[in-house]
Amino acid sequence: MIWLGIETSNSPLSIAIVKDGQIVEEIVQNEKLTHSVTVMPTIEELFRKANLNPADLDAIAVSEGPGSYTGLRIGVTIAKTLAWTLKKPLVGVSSLQVLAANGQGFAGVICSLFDARRQNVYAAAYDGETMQPVIQDHHNSIGGLLEQLQLLNTPVLFIGLDAVNFKEVITAQLGNQAIFASTSLALPRGSKLIELAQKQSLPSVEEVHNFVPKYHRITEAEANWIKDQKKGQ
Repeated sequence: MIWLGIETSNSPLSIAIVKDGQIVEEIVQNEKLTHSVTVMPTIEELFRKANLNPADLDAIAVSEGPGSYTGLRIGVTIAKTLAWTLKKPLVGVSSLQVLAANGQGFAGVICSLFDARRQNVYAAAYDGETMQPVIQDHHNSIGGLLEQLQLLNTPVLFIGLDAVNFKEVITAQLGNQAIFASTSLALPRGSKLIELAQKQSLPSVEEVHNFVPKYHRITEAEANWIKDQKKGQ
């Protein structure tokens, strides 16, 4: 099978083509360029290098969230458009699990996180060997997350570019329980996305219509609207 993987959940970008379990082409970059400008040219570049056409694909994988609202919308929209146009199945994978997969094999728990601002995070935790979720994807304060991790009473590998933003508070609460992954593991990879997607059952092509990002948090505009509605009651 030939897979295309699209990862745009945050500022890094990774696109990969995997054939029969082997990486054919992969681009991983952290140039903080606008995904709306870079994703399609990157996909076209990979197909050209791989000497493949989009019609050769068997399935498409995309990071479904959480993460940047804009990044997720761009990635999911492009993935859905390609999947429907080419009549190929689309598989979504948690962006936090994609990132955590870089640390697979760790003897403990892997915690991947994204900075959600105002001392909040999008986070999840996975068993380092099986990659099964120990703490599901969610939005939380950094303090609330650390309380959950502390109760696990096991080493925790923090992974992701944003982990350094909370290094001081993490170390203060968890001490030696906290370990920080190297920067070489901090960027999500399209090939890992595909690896995780391959473990799922392929949905029907018709299910593409119902595919939506999983934000795990309402937008600030929505929150303000709800707040205003409550004031008017």
